Amino acid sequence: MEWLLAYLGIGVVVGFLAGLLGIGGGAVTVPLLVWAFSAQALPGEHVIRLALGTSMAVIFFTSLSSMRAHQKHGAVDWKIVRAMAPGILAGSFGAALAAAHIPTRGLAMIFTVLAFYAAGQMLFEMRPPPSRTLPGPAGIFAAGAGIGAASSLFAAGGAFLTVPFLVWCNVPIRRAIGTAAGNGFPIAAAGTAGYVLQGLRVEGLPGATLGYVYLPALALIALASMSLAPIGARTAYRVPVKALRVVFGVLIGAMAVRTLATLW
Repeated sequence: MEWLLAYLGIGVVVGFLAGLLGIGGGAVTVPLLVWAFSAQALPGEHVIRLALGTSMAVIFFTSLSSMRAHQKHGAVDWKIVRAMAPGILAGSFGAALAAAHIPTRGLAMIFTVLAFYAAGQMLFEMRPPPSRTLPGPAGIFAAGAGIGAASSLFAAGGAFLTVPFLVWCNVPIRRAIGTAAGNGFPIAAAGTAGYVLQGLRVEGLPGATLGYVYLPALALIALASMSLAPIGARTAYRVPVKALRVVFGVLIGAMAVRTLATLW
């Protein structure tokens, strides 16, 4: 029973953040799932990838709920979502399949640099030139592929890079958050497929799994998070824009500090 309540609690936090900031919650979900899976005595050699795969599957549901909530406010720019989707699908699916063969230390260092830059952009309101706009098709594809790959490898919804990228291109922050929620769906779909396929070939996984997705945790976290995402989205339109930037920047900075602590 205590694990059922723990998974529901994780879902409450993840769902609210997904609605408020357009993020998938991987920064919160993954460490909590690692702790829960370890405490449940799941096979230690599989705990990290089970947490990553399960977190990515959770994002599939939270991004859908968050996207629908932001769409009610007209904040999802579908033109940008459609333009970035091919690159996101290619990057997230390819990275999920290659996750077992990529040195994690180097990736973590790159992620930390990007996260600190994004956090600084939000916290210090580093404004781009007024003339800057979104890049052309090749640039949009490259940005989508990079965001998709990083999101898949770190089991995040992509908003930690999508929102700063769009704000850097002079997209208003609330519209950037809504659009990031829309981008989370293809990231999660391709990333989940990759972790499922990768895990199907692995022996020694615990019961109630589909590849690297632990189904009991997925069901409970998704149930709670989809209920809270609309509340988080409504909150996003009631707080000042500056407060949104600060919350987003602090969260991204915390992700970077946590990654540095892990590397240390």
